Amino acid sequence: MQYTQLLPNQYPSLLKGLKKQPPYMYIAGAPIPSDDYKFLCVVGSRKYDNYGEEACFELIRGLRNYPVVIVSGLALGVDSLAHLAALEYGLKTIAIPGSGLHDDYIYPREHLPLAKRIVLTGNTLLSPFEPDQGGDTWTFPVRNQLMAAISDATLVIEGGKESGTLLTAKNTLEIDRPLMFVPGSIFSDLSYGPHSLSGDGGILVSSSEDILGVLGFDVAQERTDRTKSKLEAALRDLPDDQKIVLRELQFKPYTSSELIGKLGISAVHFGIIATQLELHGLVTESNGVYRIRVK
Repeated sequence: MQYTQLLPNQYPSLLKGLKKQPPYMYIAGAPIPSDDYKFLCVVGSRKYDNYGEEACFELIRGLRNYPVVIVSGLALGVDSLAHLAALEYGLKTIAIPGSGLHDDYIYPREHLPLAKRIVLTGNTLLSPFEPDQGGDTWTFPVRNQLMAAISDATLVIEGGKESGTLLTAKNTLEIDRPLMFVPGSIFSDLSYGPHSLSGDGGILVSSSEDILGVLGFDVAQERTDRTKSKLEAALRDLPDDQKIVLRELQFKPYTSSELIGKLGISAVHFGIIATQLELHGLVTESNGVYRIRVK
């Protein structure tokens, strides 16, 4: 892979604000995304279980279409899952291995194909080490500090008592950045790391919307805007009888009997309209009450 050297004046603003910056870094692939993006560091156990894998992919899937960059360490386990999920769902990703970027020294060796895929898909490899520096006991703490420092927040998905994941979590707290964790099973040793963070100021998250909120996105307002836009399109394009029901539901929920009486239509006719609106994803019904579906 081709790589070039970065100097401090080329670093993203989050790094420029730190007292201790790497004197230089090496980069391969695309330039580091602009400060218009939010950088999310995702770390976790090397030996994850099915729950950890599902949680990683589900949470990152929910970040698609937002300007979020997934940062992780190319390591075995959750780190590599985070990169793979980002690639699958079209998010940008930055991999920071605990080694230099020369093909012969990328660590772990098993992830050289993943590193190349990251570069070829228009994403980024970044390292604070000389290109021919192999992975060593001292390089991983340095890498962990950089991942936390370049990110707006860190998300922890599984980790045992001795997990290096906890070092990245500590680095995040030391620089006063938000630290999030995914709750795990009380029967799993992999839940120790995340659950131990609750007493240190860690933020429990159980959905992508939780993460987006921590990153500063106004999810509720964006959801309202999307619903409004969808309603406006529906009120232009739908048949008149469906438009009439939608206009009524814009202001308050109604029972079926209330709508039938208010609009002067038969129960059969209303049932057809309601079914069509539900199929379009515009209306939802619960316990006989119909309301606009907020998405």
